[in-house]
Amino acid sequence: MSDNPAIRSRLSRLFAYFTLKRALVNTGVFVYCLALFLAFDFAYSTLTRGEEKQRPARIANKIYDHGFAANFDGYDVWGELRYRLTTDSLGFKDASVRNVPLKSASRRILLIGDSFAEGIGMSFEDSFAGQLYRAGQERSEKIEFLNAGVASYSPSIYYKKIKYLLESGLQFDEVVLFSDTSDVTDEATSYFCIDDNPKYRAYCNASEGAAQPEAAPPKKPGFLIDRFVVTNRVRIYIKRSVQAWRGNRRRSLNTDHARIGWAIQGLDVAKDNKPLGVEGGIARSLQNMQALSDLLAARNIPLTIVVYPWAQQLAQGDRNSRQVSLWREFCQGRCKAFIDLFPVFFAATEADKDWYEHLYILGDDHFSAAGNRFMFQEIARHLL
Repeated sequence: MSDNPAIRSRLSRLFAYFTLKRALVNTGVFVYCLALFLAFDFAYSTLTRGEEKQRPARIANKIYDHGFAANFDGYDVWGELRYRLTTDSLGFKDASVRNVPLKSASRRILLIGDSFAEGIGMSFEDSFAGQLYRAGQERSEKIEFLNAGVASYSPSIYYKKIKYLLESGLQFDEVVLFSDTSDVTDEATSYFCIDDNPKYRAYCNASEGAAQPEAAPPKKPGFLIDRFVVTNRVRIYIKRSVQAWRGNRRRSLNTDHARIGWAIQGLDVAKDNKPLGVEGGIARSLQNMQALSDLLAARNIPLTIVVYPWAQQLAQGDRNSRQVSLWREFCQGRCKAFIDLFPVFFAATEADKDWYEHLYILGDDHFSAAGNRFMFQEIARHLL
């Protein structure tokens, strides 16, 4: 480089100019590409909103409180996630919109449970119910699995919905009920408007689904979720990667007792179980499950109960859970089978230090796609 100060100064200015120009060009290209990406994402998201613009997927029901609209083909929202949701003519989550006849020539098993059984936050194909359906159809002697599960179901609704389905003429050969740890809390706090017992019906209030019009207003997703689907998925991926790296949710599992605390000995969860309290919630759960058991027995339909752990229970070592003993004891003389999945889940935690990140949705309590595959593999041993 020349020793001439003027030349050096000029060269420095030229270098700074080209450096700035390169930065501006790169920034412009980035902004242009980002604008194109967002424009295409907006167009794609708008075009794929589908039937969700016309009607809600989830509706209130005066008989069993709430469920899915029949023959729905659109999108639903869970937390920050927008995902494809399809229901059949019965209002069951299904692989496609289809007419389900009341009678079937093949063996038919009705699945019911809450959001875990529904497979909330993911397509039917990725849920364990969807995998059971596919496996049942691939058998030489077909088994048709119907999924009547919907988020926030509990014994009151299990009984009322199955009774409604039977009275509507739907025929099935077995009921497999996925009893969630939150069931007792739900029975202690909710669904009083649909209860046949006047003692519980006295707690009915206008906020319950059964007290509302059958078609409730649809839940409106956020603008980003609704109009920028791909961008939102990228954001969620980055967020969950950071969550996994920091381990915030995993640490909170050790102190989070919401809706599962009643099952762990020594915890004071009275404030979370009003107005009936834990023992009242257990009593009402047993009463409605007994009514369901009697209903099915009168029609010679066997009942199988499945229990499985929340991530909190695994983290807190709830191996001898009250949830398990409650329904194991109930099943004696009443159930075709009692399936306890707590041991296999605890074995999975011992074999994989990253079990939470692999089996559950990060930042959530529900099964991931891998967790649903794990559930399917274990349930298939008993049902297929």
